[in-house]
Amino acid sequence: MIPPGFDYHAPRSVADAIKLLGDLGADAKLLAGGHSLLPMMKLRFAQPAHLIDLNRIEALRGIREEGATVCIGAMTVERDLINSTLLQRKVPLLPEAARQIADPQVRNRGTIGGDIAHGDPGNDHPAISIAIDATFVLEGPKGRRQVDAGDFFLGTYLTAMAEDEILCEIRVPAFAPKTGYAYEKLKRKTGDWATAAAAVVLRLDGASVSHVRIALTNVGPTALRAADAEAALLGKPLTDAAIAAAAAKAMAICDPAEDLRGNRDYKTAMAGQMVQRALRRAAALCR
Repeated sequence: MIPPGFDYHAPRSVADAIKLLGDLGADAKLLAGGHSLLPMMKLRFAQPAHLIDLNRIEALRGIREEGATVCIGAMTVERDLINSTLLQRKVPLLPEAARQIADPQVRNRGTIGGDIAHGDPGNDHPAISIAIDATFVLEGPKGRRQVDAGDFFLGTYLTAMAEDEILCEIRVPAFAPKTGYAYEKLKRKTGDWATAAAAVVLRLDGASVSHVRIALTNVGPTALRAADAEAALLGKPLTDAAIAAAAAKAMAICDPAEDLRGNRDYKTAMAGQMVQRALRRAAALCR
């Protein structure tokens, strides 16, 4: 299908984009990579009267280090996450996970900020952001503010970002030495969304777990942090029994929608399997 008519705007600065959002109001939508919004427009699920294209705002691109924090511009494309030597050294889960997103054509255009701001539980970066303790920098007419990834995703296509705000930057603490990580993703074919996926960040003190984050993709109305599963592991040896118990607690919070990828029971069971795989792979990198 062909989308309905709209006016196109291409600001050159964040300030200009925010002014357009204020002037045009609810009739305007932001355009990043376009892989989420444009299909919805073609199906007429979304019918904005104005599109504000962020692709000409260079200040929203790039990856840099700021002390112990890695800062990623929201318009940075997946390909640049994969190729970043800084991320490979400091937050290696991000380039590893980006390789599993869609296909090369999408990764050349799709942006980390667009993936996050869309609020789709099937997108990969929401759960990854929760697992790496990311903070999102939002800017609007009242200035800048920061929101933790765990507080940002409120429901399907619903986030803590106001209608007159733009996601400008993703800030991530650099991994401590001997941090293990993994993103395990089950999908039907290349380019598909996850049937279920799990992001894990893990550190061990001897044989016991000293830090753990577990987040799930596409098994609820938002990306899910499996806090009870984390609590079951923290301070304890990472045995097979402990991993199985954590997976069971992660499965308990799953509320997937049934679709062609499977029914609720299947998706929930696969989420548990992805958690177990991710924990084991992360643990292997801790030593």
